[in-house]
Amino acid sequence: MLDQIAKWDEELFLWLNGFHVDFLDPVMLFLTKTYPWIPMYAFLLFLVFKTYGKASWWVVLAIGLTILLADQTASGLMKPFFARLRPCHEPMLEGMMYNYGGCWGRFGFVSSHAANSFAVATLMTLTLGQQYPKIKWLFLWAGIFTYTRIYLGVHYPGDVIVGAMVGVLSAMVAFYLFRWVYSLVAKKQAA
Repeated sequence: MLDQIAKWDEELFLWLNGFHVDFLDPVMLFLTKTYPWIPMYAFLLFLVFKTYGKASWWVVLAIGLTILLADQTASGLMKPFFARLRPCHEPMLEGMMYNYGGCWGRFGFVSSHAANSFAVATLMTLTLGQQYPKIKWLFLWAGIFTYTRIYLGVHYPGDVIVGAMVGVLSAMVAFYLFRWVYSLVAKKQAA
């Protein structure tokens, strides 16, 4: 069964990776990096401080825990444990796939980009979604951000899908943990 899933993942990768156009290569390489998104992250922090005021530091701590959980689960735990080669390192795909901008690390399962971006989208939706319903559009950003990894030839779709699930779960754990701790602290201060 796992062999069949890996085969489907590889076929879907080759199909999605095949949608490249030369003029988009540098655009996708630019979009896959962190620094182009710094203004968006700054705006999200602005919304957090605007919404939560003095209690914003709780959300900032939740953001830190979310990223720590997502990134360490993906990079520190899953990549070395599963040791699945990135498509650009897979000898059997040589000449069949498109790689632009380098191959980065050796192992790709799961995508840290997917884990971190879906973690941010989930946590921001949980913390700001009622005040700013359009914040859910962050999931579109996370999808585009992670598609760049397939386009560039460094992740299979399965790497991205499971990475997204890791990110969503990491955000939920951090959000509900901090909400629980915050309610305990608030009760203690009220007493």
